[in-house]
Amino acid sequence: MIEIIETDAGAARVTWYPASGARLVLALSHGAGGGIEARDLQALAQVLPGHGVSVALVEQPWRVAGKKVAPAPKTLDVGWRGVWPAVAAGGLPVVAGGRSAGARVACRTAVELGAAAVLALSFPLHPPGRPEKSRADELLGSGVPTLVVQGGNDPFGKPEEFPEGSYEIIEVPYGDHGFVVPKRAPLGQDEALKIVTDGVVKWTSSLA
Repeated sequence: MIEIIETDAGAARVTWYPASGARLVLALSHGAGGGIEARDLQALAQVLPGHGVSVALVEQPWRVAGKKVAPAPKTLDVGWRGVWPAVAAGGLPVVAGGRSAGARVACRTAVELGAAAVLALSFPLHPPGRPEKSRADELLGSGVPTLVVQGGNDPFGKPEEFPEGSYEIIEVPYGDHGFVVPKRAPLGQDEALKIVTDGVVKWTSSLA
């Protein structure tokens, strides 16, 4: 099911993957350079409904409008806030999540919107090669149970670069920012994605 939702930043689009007898909703948005076709978002949308979690893949207004570049973080937050009533309409607890820029949005707005938890996929801890430009405060300030799933070779922040905090972190060995693993890696692409989906299934099971 696809919903078009008018927000103060323009029209957003939500693609639903409903679970039978759902106990949670996982709302996921994309990064600044891609859409909901990202391999991890699609994998979660296929797997999670079988474990009682409905998945809502959220396309930000800039993406729906066909633009190539994401707007400023504040505008992304506006779009996300506008979508929230629709993903929360069923009365179930909602986990806010996203990949990269979408993970930052989820962290920044979690407490304000009443999210049950945050799933941060490929959290961009810093711009590539600029560790001094840390965004750790956004992650540490989420204010709700938070799971980070991070590629072991992510140029936006490797797992060992992350500061101590109350969040959990799962490493996808050899994975880059899109969880792509090199052909020479001892695990295949399907195995890498299974680390993502298995980890999120286990974590969401602990939430409700």
